[in-house]
Amino acid sequence: MTRVLAITAEQADGERAPRADVTDRRRTEMRRIAAELFDFEEMARRSLSIHWASRSKAEQAEFVEHFTELLERTYVARIESYAGEKIRYPNEIVDGSYATVRSRIMSRRGGETTLDYRLHQEDGKWKVFDISLDGVSFVSTYRSEFNRIIQSSSYASLVDRMKKKRLEIEAIGRRVEQRPEPTTIRR
Repeated sequence: MTRVLAITAEQADGERAPRADVTDRRRTEMRRIAAELFDFEEMARRSLSIHWASRSKAEQAEFVEHFTELLERTYVARIESYAGEKIRYPNEIVDGSYATVRSRIMSRRGGETTLDYRLHQEDGKWKVFDISLDGVSFVSTYRSEFNRIIQSSSYASLVDRMKKKRLEIEAIGRRVEQRPEPTTIRR
């Protein structure tokens, strides 16, 4: 998280690149770091829960791809909304091959957000498989939502909704990039 926030805080001192280019590079770097830190396949499997085993290997791979895209874009968008916040890591709890890293994000206005990462060890590396924001688990939230959609409609409907949501997030990102850059008045 600290590495990702550092990217958003960087100023493009001396760069003459258009803002969209700088934003694109930052997002690419944030997504690269997220891929190192997060076990998106495990998050997808846990989120799909009881419906995972009934999916073919191809469907599982497709689901992981859509889930990863959606989560990366959501994560990057949330991180980009942070500006100047401070992060504290009060403690971590390790229990065998599982761990929880607790963090607190303090806003400039004095508010505090609790952000906890649940990790497991995979090939000797710690990877995040769930995030809790103010006590609400991403995986549990997705699991409930995905199960509701599958029960009321179908698995195909869930995948279609994920694709549409990804396109919505992409469109929002493009609109933000296209905002005119502020002009400076020099004396």
